[in-house]
Amino acid sequence: MSVRFQRILLPTDFSDLAACCEPYAFELAKTFDAQLHCLHVVDEAYQYWSTMGPESMPIGPPPAELLAMGRLRMERFASEHFGGLKRPAITEVTLGRPFAEIIAYARANSIELIVMATHGRGALVHMLLGSTTEKVVRKAPCAVLTVRPTGHQFVHP
Repeated sequence: MSVRFQRILLPTDFSDLAACCEPYAFELAKTFDAQLHCLHVVDEAYQYWSTMGPESMPIGPPPAELLAMGRLRMERFASEHFGGLKRPAITEVTLGRPFAEIIAYARANSIELIVMATHGRGALVHMLLGSTTEKVVRKAPCAVLTVRPTGHQFVHP
């Protein structure tokens, strides 16, 4: 059996934790001459409300402004990290729940491999909110390569 990837997805939140995936995505895209897709999802739950009730107001920039900032950041991100690929990276910035948008993008674009970081949340936060990576691994229509942040030491239980 021969494994070939033609379309690879790198979801990113631009964090230091997510940065550990960039070399993997770059090398895989280069090795397989695959089209790299970079996706940033502006979490729709980003806004906090000042009060609850009919007169409540969101605190923070409106979604359109966050999407515009995300697109600018994504352009810089793709050119800085993936300019050396034969094919320019395809970039997308969306608004929604990150795990759902990653899965929807993978389905819509026939992605064959998703490369994403394991974010080390505390046990309580993980229990209450779950992990975006874990949800993607469980529901993705393709293979998912999870990468631990650099500097993490594996300790056998």
